Amino acid sequence: MNIAEAQDVKHFLLQSHDTYRELAERHHALDDRLHELNERHHLSESEQVEEVTLKKRKLALKDRMEQIVLEWARDHLSTTS
Repeated sequence: MNIAEAQDVKHFLLQSHDTYRELAERHHALDDRLHELNERHHLSESEQVEEVTLKKRKLALKDRMEQIVLEWARDHLSTTS
């Protein structure tokens, strides 16, 4: 699957796959919070812990979303040899 196909699958899943859409929304919310934290000049110790935790959760969501894309593509896209 090339980059264009992957983008098409992601766009399709955002519209048609409830779990994928929920994961994407959670990923976006975590990204928004990380941007808030990054705009600060100094983070407290608890904010630093929150930042690391958010990054880990965001990465886990992205990994799960990518897994859904690959599974969907495997099941729905014909392979060309």
